[in-house]
Amino acid sequence: MGEKKRRQESEIDKNFVFEKKNYKFMLIGLAVIALGFILMAGGGSDDPEVFNPEIYNWRRIRLAPTLILIGFAIEVYAILLKPSSD
Repeated sequence: MGEKKRRQESEIDKNFVFEKKNYKFMLIGLAVIALGFILMAGGGSDDPEVFNPEIYNWRRIRLAPTLILIGFAIEVYAILLKPSSD
């Protein structure tokens, strides 16, 4: 009886929650999110008395947040992706 239970537990351990395809989409989503944060960085001024209008350019206000939201959407898709029926 104990051997049968151990064998069943080892079979459960072999099954991963996600498949390889899910992990690929998760890595792509993380890369898109990281790219968005990289594009959002910078634009500060070395002198606090001087205003730098670069902080309000198109890349930081529109492109970077859009990439971050797209990355989160890819992550949700990767989590909800159905496993293939083999």
